[in-house]
Amino acid sequence: MVLSEFTIQVLKNLALVNQNIVIRNGNLLETIAEARNIFVQCDIDEEFTDEFGIYDLGEFLNVLGLVDKPHLKFSKESVTVSDSTGRSKVKYFFTDIENLTYPTKKPKMPSEDIRFTLDNDTLNRVKRAASALGHNEVVVSGNKDTTTLTVRSTTNPTSNTFSIDVDGSSNVDKYNFIFSIPNLKILPGDYEVIISSKLISQFNHKDKPLKYWIALEKTSTYGE
Repeated sequence: MVLSEFTIQVLKNLALVNQNIVIRNGNLLETIAEARNIFVQCDIDEEFTDEFGIYDLGEFLNVLGLVDKPHLKFSKESVTVSDSTGRSKVKYFFTDIENLTYPTKKPKMPSEDIRFTLDNDTLNRVKRAASALGHNEVVVSGNKDTTTLTVRSTTNPTSNTFSIDVDGSSNVDKYNFIFSIPNLKILPGDYEVIISSKLISQFNHKDKPLKYWIALEKTSTYGE
């Protein structure tokens, strides 16, 4: 098996969410954060025929980088990674999945109360503003006609802020949903974002079969 560049990009992204991963039969990759506040799911072109666990996904990806055009050959307990000539090989052993943190069921959106478009440029602006201002939160606020993303400190009302309007819709006239910016560990791209008043969100990539479910901060408010 040869992994596509997209699959490797997804695996690198999953490693940011959780260093553990359990890969199951089929072509679906998924992981959940140790705090269980981020869930990621992606369909890939490759199809795995066996279930196996990797304790340190970052280390495994570094192993793939040891050879050019890595070819993967799986056995029950390990995978052999070889280069295109077969001269260089690395044998990498799997980990018992019972020792790993992995999702046991897919999250469900209990409701769809807010929906907005988050394009890649806007996401980059938000992250740059957070870095420049020293804030770790972005607030999604507005009414039925306007949706605004604001980078600010939710504990300091006189903090410096950055705001940007986005295309969106809602079922209520007032809301303040708060994301922890470090939780926005998503691949670059444009997303359709759905938020539930139950403080769970879903990010759907517009071009790739990639989805994230990200919990919101408990200080969020809805209809208040």
